[in-house]
Amino acid sequence: MKSLKLVGLLLSSVLLFGCASGAKMENMIATEHGGLTYNDGLNSEVSVNKVSGGESTNPLWTSEISNDAFSGALKKSLENEGLLSAEGRYQLQATLLQVEQPLFGLDLKVVTHVEYLLIDKETNKVMLQETIIAPHTATVSDAFVAIQRLQIANEGSGRKNIEGLLLRLAALDIPVGAVELAK
Repeated sequence: MKSLKLVGLLLSSVLLFGCASGAKMENMIATEHGGLTYNDGLNSEVSVNKVSGGESTNPLWTSEISNDAFSGALKKSLENEGLLSAEGRYQLQATLLQVEQPLFGLDLKVVTHVEYLLIDKETNKVMLQETIIAPHTATVSDAFVAIQRLQIANEGSGRKNIEGLLLRLAALDIPVGAVELAK
């Protein structure tokens, strides 16, 4: 009888408050790039090699950022900037080191910590290795239901993190067709 009451309470909670949904790829695509320009050496030369560290969402628990969703948003953001290539010279890896999420509250602040590693596959030289930390806060005006606010905060933090990467890529000085001749 106790387990029946527990199941009823759980179902009532789900119906009343909703199920958790994972961060959606399309809501993490970088939108704020402010007309960034990139070194010509990066144009159509960046391949997303690996995204790891994300988590799948349990609908009965909290919203998370999955590897697939973050990878898709990263690829689309790079494509929008003219940087993405299926087999580019520069291999990009992203590791979601930590996603800080609150347990409860009105304003929900999520902070993503993502380590990016950009390697020149011709020389095996590390062109960029940096951890970007990006916060985003979702308020009650964004969504009344806390589960939806958390999803919005996850998506906003993921998007801002990718925008931070684009800023770093715009600052890189990569020579076009850097080929060294043997002496």
